[in-house]
Amino acid sequence: MKRMIMMLLVSAAVSAPAMAASVTNKDADTQVLVIVEGGNRAEVALEPGSTETICPSGCFVTLPNGDRIALNGGEEVEIEGGAASVK
Repeated sequence: MKRMIMMLLVSAAVSAPAMAASVTNKDADTQVLVIVEGGNRAEVALEPGSTETICPSGCFVTLPNGDRIALNGGEEVEIEGGAASVK
């Protein structure tokens, strides 16, 4: 029984990061995102061409153009022209 519980915990720990969203900045300028996750607010600066993993348990993201999107995790977001496309 202990072995089965450990296997489930390890499996959950390994698969958790895969559920996070990834954001790629395709603009020529640094873009700053405001992320609200679990009541905590943070700003993330994305350099041109960089990708950041965010929101492992869902969040709201305010984009540079003022749009606000909800992410559950697992999405791929691309920022271009200050706007986002979610895949």
